[in-house]
Amino acid sequence: MKTSIDQLHPLVLNVGLAIHNADWNWKNVNSPFMRLYYVTDGQAQIELPTGTYLLKPNHMYCIPAFTSHSYICNSYFCHYYLHIYEEHRQESCFFDEWDMPVEIPGTELDLYLFKRLCTINPHMSLPKSDPTSYDNNPTLLQNVMKNKQRALCDKIESRGIVYQLLSHFVKRAQEKIKSKDERVRTAITYIHNHLYEMIDLDALADDSCLSKEHFSRLFKHETGVSPLQYINQKKIEKAQLMLVTSNMPVKNIASSLAFDNYSYFNRLFKKMTGVTPQEYRSSYH
Repeated sequence: MKTSIDQLHPLVLNVGLAIHNADWNWKNVNSPFMRLYYVTDGQAQIELPTGTYLLKPNHMYCIPAFTSHSYICNSYFCHYYLHIYEEHRQESCFFDEWDMPVEIPGTELDLYLFKRLCTINPHMSLPKSDPTSYDNNPTLLQNVMKNKQRALCDKIESRGIVYQLLSHFVKRAQEKIKSKDERVRTAITYIHNHLYEMIDLDALADDSCLSKEHFSRLFKHETGVSPLQYINQKKIEKAQLMLVTSNMPVKNIASSLAFDNYSYFNRLFKKMTGVTPQEYRSSYH
């Protein structure tokens, strides 16, 4: 699997310094953007599907998008935070192909970069640390608009800083091996690159030189889900990002992702997220 930097289009959503005194306790947070932290003082914990991690000074932490997690803070805790989202484009998302480490050592340069990012983006800090206060459509859209209205020089410098910070995680990242079978891996790459189109399972099977039934069995054996389940999962994740970073009507989002049946899109979205697209847009956490 070949990954190009052209696949990586990170945009700053929020950045700032947070100081807590046993008041950073939120459960089941799940957002369509990535979080990076640089801890400067104190301790806290994050519960992730892979386990519980102790957040300690002079270390950086990464929480991928669409990852349910909880915060535990029983004492003083100070950290810089950076929320990043990727522009929804036609090609595959960079982070679809890589598993980032949760924790890596931080350096003085990393700390300076976080501080510099805060300096050139003072309006992008969060007034509150409660995810429900910023994980909502109006606030997210305001921040997206602030991002787009910045001076070009600040956009360029911010993008460069984000690239530098992400590079340390990418250096230690592991390629997501969803399948050992090259035919399935090829199909997965095709799916990622064609989420805005109707994906024909018969065509995927033909390209794999297998019958549809054989291809489906092989795909599920290698990935744990059927081809259709995988396609729908990735399309709904893309819809989640579009819902909170654009004003596009829900029907248009469904149509852009090649859902001809709007009712089916709504049912599928609710089945996978627990809420309707409208509910997700208006308030989610």
